[in-house]
Amino acid sequence: MKKYLLLFIIAIFAVSCSKKVEVKGKITGASPLERIEFIEASGVATLPLANIGVKNDGTFSGSFEAPKNGMYLINYAGKQNLVYLKGGQTLEISGNGLTFPSEYVITGDAKKNNDFFMATQKYLGEYGQKVNSTMAELMTKDDKAFVAGVEKIEKNISDNIDQNVKKFNPDNEIVTWKKNDLSATILSILMQYEMRQKQFSGNPSFKPSKVFTDYENKLQENKDVMVKENPFYRQYLLTKISPDFQKYAEANSKGKTDLTTSELFSQYLKTDKNLSDTAKDYLLAFVMAQSDIHPGTPAKTSEKIKKIIDTEIKDATIKADLTKIQTAVIGLKVGEVAPDASLIKQDGKAYKLSENKGKPYMLCFYASWNPYIAESTVPVLKEVVNFYKSKMNFVFVNVDDTKDQFIKTSNSMLKGITGTNVYAEGGLNSDIAKKYGVYGFKLPNFVIIDKDGKIASRSFVNLGEQELVTILDKQTGLSAPKVDPNVQLQQGAGMDPGVVAAQQAAAQQQAPQPAQAK
Repeated sequence: MKKYLLLFIIAIFAVSCSKKVEVKGKITGASPLERIEFIEASGVATLPLANIGVKNDGTFSGSFEAPKNGMYLINYAGKQNLVYLKGGQTLEISGNGLTFPSEYVITGDAKKNNDFFMATQKYLGEYGQKVNSTMAELMTKDDKAFVAGVEKIEKNISDNIDQNVKKFNPDNEIVTWKKNDLSATILSILMQYEMRQKQFSGNPSFKPSKVFTDYENKLQENKDVMVKENPFYRQYLLTKISPDFQKYAEANSKGKTDLTTSELFSQYLKTDKNLSDTAKDYLLAFVMAQSDIHPGTPAKTSEKIKKIIDTEIKDATIKADLTKIQTAVIGLKVGEVAPDASLIKQDGKAYKLSENKGKPYMLCFYASWNPYIAESTVPVLKEVVNFYKSKMNFVFVNVDDTKDQFIKTSNSMLKGITGTNVYAEGGLNSDIAKKYGVYGFKLPNFVIIDKDGKIASRSFVNLGEQELVTILDKQTGLSAPKVDPNVQLQQGAGMDPGVVAAQQAAAQQQAPQPAQAK
């Protein structure tokens, strides 16, 4: 029964805007090792827009460019929640370290919209529990009775939205989103009903009645807006086309062992005349992000994905977001010139990566607020540096929030390790972090550059990977001792839990997966 209740967990939204959001607040009992991150919840990219440190007294402040007005996922200490943000606003948010951001208080100009959002969320949770048994019963009814019952549920939720509009006077944008989101949620319920009916009918060609499809079409009157705003609606569309896609994949992948899911899905979308270009872009972006963009993706596959992004994605924002995901997850393209960047040494002197030209080097990104680096990575890093230092340089790039913190961290964490210690001014917002796709979930991060100043490896978060050792051997001409294949130096341990949660939430949308796709 819980699966019906879960359908009332409302997801994410955004509308057009691009202005800075100022963030400030206080978390009572907060840990300075924890970070606050904000992620655009309705986009195709689940990359953090901001990674803000918390001071010893629990206060924090920062800013980021909000691509759109809408819902943003806020992450802290393994917990997540949604907030509604508008460009140009100041988000004043506070809470207790034990419950934040599951529970929070917002004041200032972001208050009324978030009070409205939280009130409707609370009602959905309570109402979902009340109608749980009713929903289960409706699933056993015929189409006419089922639709009539669901329409009553829709009306009750819609009435509550209207009541909260009068109470909180929110902006029209969030009200419109809330109603579109309700439609997407109801469509998810309809999809469950249709699948159940098809299963029990035993008829592979089963089609629901006109009363069902009329209601289904009515809920999609704003479908192009909904596909931009709501992952639940994208899930609905993916589920609808999944049977046809499976047939297409089976017919077009026979004997082709190197086809990727993204290639097949891209080809299939060209045959679908019912979906708009907007819908195709969002669905293809989702399938690519979930199926073929991940650590360890072979270079050949990465090139295929890049080509699909360049040639098949029409929307410029989606194209840019997918490119960022590819860089963040996989790294820069091997063989291209490594981006240079201005860095600062402890003595304040400028340092550029190009100073290493003529000798291969490893870039090592790190920060003090990731305790796993000092505990698990540094001991092995010492061994790696000691073995290869005669043939390779090592550049340790600190991405802490301040230069003072960089000096303290490098002096303690990297004491006795041969290499160049430098600071990336701005931390994760620095020029070098953006160029190399470095985020909180990718720390520590290691990239090899060859003697000609070209990228020689994908980005790694684990020094124990044999692929990395092989590349180091090739670049230096040395031959390292065999590494225990079970050594895992915190791959994912430093990964921000909020980003993981956002990716897992997206993964629940069930991208179609043909049996032969790789």
